[in-house]
Amino acid sequence: MKTLHITLISTLLLTLVACATTTKDSVSGVKRSQFMLLPASSVDTMSAQAYTQTLKEAESKKTLNADKAMVDRVRRISNRLIAQVGVFRPDAVNWKWEVNVEKNDQLNAYCMPGGKIMVLSGLVEKINATDDELGAVIGHEIAHALREHGRERMSQAYVQEFGLQALAAMVGGTAGSVAAQGAGMGSQLFFSLPNGREQEREADKMGLELAARAGYNPDAAVTLWQKMSAQSKDAPPEFFSTHPASANRIADLKALAPKVRPLYEAAKAGK
Repeated sequence: MKTLHITLISTLLLTLVACATTTKDSVSGVKRSQFMLLPASSVDTMSAQAYTQTLKEAESKKTLNADKAMVDRVRRISNRLIAQVGVFRPDAVNWKWEVNVEKNDQLNAYCMPGGKIMVLSGLVEKINATDDELGAVIGHEIAHALREHGRERMSQAYVQEFGLQALAAMVGGTAGSVAAQGAGMGSQLFFSLPNGREQEREADKMGLELAARAGYNPDAAVTLWQKMSAQSKDAPPEFFSTHPASANRIADLKALAPKVRPLYEAAKAGK
């Protein structure tokens, strides 16, 4: 009975400690409390290793940064977005950001924890994406990283996998081994577990604000999703496996656009 009480108390304390919001409140109004069990350092290390492996594989296939003009364009757009991340979290300004492009027909892009961005060329070419539309999609992916949605998904999956005993063990002093196990699952979980609906809504909101602050037209988020939807045909693009598009999503973006438009206009006027 005593052991059970200790386990329950430890679990409660850990849950309280692990709940926090990762970003500052802003125009987009994202401030949900998140469950973050795994240490950020472990998740960032795992992500950097997975990203490095992805780069090596692309290099071996000669598909990494094969189109210099596209790479320069994607990096220029990304750097304007990255310059605004301090609004949401000042520490992200000092992340070791990386931006690369892989020659791949899939309509996809992602930003791993810690600021590791990858854009697949199909996303640019197949929908003939404008700079504003690329700003919208890359801003959305950066927002996922700022909110640490990958770490949040991994933490939730870890609890589901290992349960209360693992939580108590962490409090009892074996945090290193627990974190190591969580990091071991990390890359698979990051790519295989879809973001939840609330995480997607947060990335939409913050991404739209981030793009507007960087001088990208917020209306482009709507045209982006319309173009992506038009690519569905018989099978949806790979991007939709973790980024579901819907009429409701487009409606939400249209509703939020007027709130961030002054930021866009201020950014354009400041150039």
